[in-house]
Amino acid sequence: MKKIFENWQRVVMILLIAGMILLALSGFLTQMLGNVLDPVISIQKWVAERVKIVYEFFTIPRDVTQLRAENQALQDHVSLLQTQIIQLEQDLKEADILYSLLGFARGRPEETYVAAAVIGIDPSPFLKYVLIDKGSDDGIAFNMPVVTEKGLVGRISAVTASASRVQLITDIGSMVNARVVEADVDGVIQGSVTADISIEMVTQEVELQAGQTVQTSGLGGSYPADVTIGHIINVNKLENELFQSASIQPAEDFNTLQAVLVVANFRPSNISPLE
Repeated sequence: MKKIFENWQRVVMILLIAGMILLALSGFLTQMLGNVLDPVISIQKWVAERVKIVYEFFTIPRDVTQLRAENQALQDHVSLLQTQIIQLEQDLKEADILYSLLGFARGRPEETYVAAAVIGIDPSPFLKYVLIDKGSDDGIAFNMPVVTEKGLVGRISAVTASASRVQLITDIGSMVNARVVEADVDGVIQGSVTADISIEMVTQEVELQAGQTVQTSGLGGSYPADVTIGHIINVNKLENELFQSASIQPAEDFNTLQAVLVVANFRPSNISPLE
């Protein structure tokens, strides 16, 4: 009897296992398990979301504050680096200017120069002057010529102990005796209200052309000879006039002037009693 009961239990167990396998294969068991587990999964998801919200509530504000502090520190560091780069670029530019001035001075050993920095510009639209940081204490005197490695700038028009004023060749009151190198003819460089310069009083017999070089002639004793002034850009020639003129492009850009050389050993000739 006992043996029959045990066999019956095995049969029932086999039938249950077979039935579950059939249910699983048919998809019914999966659906049933899904129906049972879905509520559990939903509850677990809801709990996880609430835990995450609580965690972020207590942790994120501190993270944001820290990130903002780090971001500000990085921005301050970047600003410092940018300032240093600008300063280095400025120092390099000034070094290039001084090197060029030194090269020009070495090319004219017969002259003595005092290097000076431009510290101001005359605000008047009708006067073309700049201020430099060297004066009588540095050996600067009235009427000394002022140049750069590119060419003629002007002359000293006023002096104090520690600073001087330079009248540019573009000033309306400036006149410079000049020579057109290629044409081998003399003339006079004249400034203007508009800061344009031109060479005047050139004889009609000479053919002036664009691109020709204009230098100081040394006549009159106001400036040393052979200092570049600029180049001819336009020629103004009328048949009925005694003289012709030409517009000049200055060799130096006076709008970006930063440093100059004063020809300290040049003493302009005083020819006013002879005029």
